[in-house]
Amino acid sequence: MSAAGPCPEPIAQPLARGGEGGRVNGAGSPTATPDPMALAGVCASMGPPVLSLHAAGVTLGATTALTEVTLTLHRGERLVLVGSNGAGKTTLLRLLHGVVRPQAAAQRQVHRSQPARGGVLGAMVFQRPFFLRLSVRRNLRLALWLHGVPRAGREAQARLALQRVGLEVLAERPAHTLSAGQQQRLALARAWALRPEVLFLDEPTASLDPAAKREVEALIDGIAREGVTLVMSTHNLGQAKRLASRVAHLEGGRLLALEPVDRFFGAAVLPAPTRLFLKGELPWTA
Repeated sequence: MSAAGPCPEPIAQPLARGGEGGRVNGAGSPTATPDPMALAGVCASMGPPVLSLHAAGVTLGATTALTEVTLTLHRGERLVLVGSNGAGKTTLLRLLHGVVRPQAAAQRQVHRSQPARGGVLGAMVFQRPFFLRLSVRRNLRLALWLHGVPRAGREAQARLALQRVGLEVLAERPAHTLSAGQQQRLALARAWALRPEVLFLDEPTASLDPAAKREVEALIDGIAREGVTLVMSTHNLGQAKRLASRVAHLEGGRLLALEPVDRFFGAAVLPAPTRLFLKGELPWTA
């Protein structure tokens, strides 16, 4: 246990699919075997906890979207979620953000009532952000108004946010006329202006060309260096290596692996489905 808070439990969950490797739990399913020494080093370097999930599940209509997910998000870390389409990444982002509710209220815990950065606890950036048919500046001011920022401070915060993402010269342009990369930078500006403690990003570069992707990645990295905690989903494993401090692998609504980035892509003993996923060999299932 670190001085900053409880160390997250190692992930050694029963696997949804069979496969070679790992030990076998009491139910006869293979699991990953955590390295105690490596876990001790991870715990020592983590900040205080911000959000926790405890065996959390999410049901959307007749569909079970997440099952028994347990993790702790720590201040200043960069948690990247990977997994196949439909694995539960977006649902997990929304659950952590508080947009969807777990099956029981006690399954989600916020560890402080007042965000450390003086703004909101969390803000979210979607793969395809939505803007009203207003100017870039007015879209930002509207977001600040909706979050209760006093009128006297809205213009200054909007201007700072546009400067942060390099869009100040486009402040009066209609937001819907911006390029895809510019719109994603505006979405980051809108989230950053709220001074979130945690920034949630749902595949923020999936629809961008390589140049725009590099620009947005650089902005995300810069925001993280300011002390903002990141939780991001991506299908780009190279992006996960570049931006993550920890990586979580989900399949079928279950959290199968949760490791520091260097162990996830290197030294860790991973569940068989995670190894297959990293090789691009995980079979598709309905």
